[in-house]
Amino acid sequence: MKETMRCVVIPEPHKFEVREVPVPELQNEDEVLIQMKSAGVCGSDHHIYHGLNPCSTYPRIPGHENAGVIAKVGANVKNVKVGDHVIVDLIHTCGTCYQCKIGRKNVCEHVSVRGSGADGGWREYFTAPASEVYKIDDSVDWKDAALVEPYAIGAHCTARARIVPDDTVFILGTGTIGSIILQTCKAKGCKTVICCDIDDASLERAKAYGADYVINSKTEDVLLRISEITEGHGVTVAFDSACFPGSLTMCMQPGILCNAGRMVPMGFSTAKEEITQAMINQRELDVIGSRMSCYQFEPTIERMEKKAFNTEGIATMFIPFSQIEKVFYYMDHPCAESKKMVILFDE
Repeated sequence: MKETMRCVVIPEPHKFEVREVPVPELQNEDEVLIQMKSAGVCGSDHHIYHGLNPCSTYPRIPGHENAGVIAKVGANVKNVKVGDHVIVDLIHTCGTCYQCKIGRKNVCEHVSVRGSGADGGWREYFTAPASEVYKIDDSVDWKDAALVEPYAIGAHCTARARIVPDDTVFILGTGTIGSIILQTCKAKGCKTVICCDIDDASLERAKAYGADYVINSKTEDVLLRISEITEGHGVTVAFDSACFPGSLTMCMQPGILCNAGRMVPMGFSTAKEEITQAMINQRELDVIGSRMSCYQFEPTIERMEKKAFNTEGIATMFIPFSQIEKVFYYMDHPCAESKKMVILFDE
């Protein structure tokens, strides 16, 4: 094994550096060393680079959608061995706070998130507690392995929303997460899923993933179309995966979300919105927060191994780690092909 490696550091917003640093050593016998093979580029990575993520600190090595190979194990490690393909959890938790004890470790009182509040996986090697890595069969292509974390988000937020087959679902935004929520809702048996976006190509992709109806909010009246589709009842569940200022208020308005409906915002926009107590209580709406995922990695990996997901077109651009500057170029100059980038580490 080589003694040094390349890593990517964001020292402050709008700047990045590629540094040559020592390969990290295990800090204790419960840790493993992971050689990175693929890493997804998330919208939150864009926000970290541009200084828009309220949860991030600097300097920071980004990357929370991490897949790799075990290169070294501590003496106490039993769950994985050298050579195993693994997915790395993005959260490190205390295990003792109220949230951890009730099964909500993703919002642990002391949660540390790789790639945001702690260093992530945009480097050739890094260490992690063995308890935070999960084996994945080596039949799964690295391009797909990098997508386990966003698919785990889809599993988590739909569980938080209490999705059942009788639900009529509205998804605002058909990017990566919106498309994954769509696939997850259909896998859970939802007969009616309505997708809304301003991009016709994204809406066509949503049709391929099983959307029953699509609405282009640039050219169509969203309220009118939902009224037509639902015969005036509105939807029972709305997911806001567009997450622009005002998008939450839009989804919650009468005519879109029905009385007793469930609203699931997916973003971290800090912009104030015109939401009142009356908007929630007059119709007894549930506004359900959803952050990352909780205990969803292993079931998601199992489904990925069974090829239960349609990953075709979820990732739209693959960039070698040796050309990492392209990732930041496309963060500053986005195009249709760069909607979802995956970094592939050099052999």
